[in-house]
Amino acid sequence: MSGNGQFGFDPEDFERVAREASDGLRDLLGQAMRNAGTGGNPLGNLASMFTATGAPAPAPTTTGEKGDGVWVIYTIDDDGSAGIDQVFATELDALRAHRDNVDPCRKVRFLPYGVSVGVLAAGIDPGTD
Repeated sequence: MSGNGQFGFDPEDFERVAREASDGLRDLLGQAMRNAGTGGNPLGNLASMFTATGAPAPAPTTTGEKGDGVWVIYTIDDDGSAGIDQVFATELDALRAHRDNVDPCRKVRFLPYGVSVGVLAAGIDPGTD
């Protein structure tokens, strides 16, 4: 290791980073104050500068994410089609009813309202388009 201490940087490096950070902060505050001259709240302008990153708006919540749907116990037949055996309002109820299951063709799954039972069929992954 060089003579720059335990972390490998010297005091000049630290001073340079601090100076550049303070210059950037000074420029940002100056821009917020200039924008305040056009009316409005300078702190609001500063906050909008940080939040307006160009990130896309959040996608609307889907039915499944809101929890609007039912938990089903279903069976996949030999031909790959699915048939619903039981319907439950909560996951806990469905798992309790399915607890002693030994049939590998019988499964538990959340089914959002408006989704066809056909998505439960063998070989279809509803998570992909």
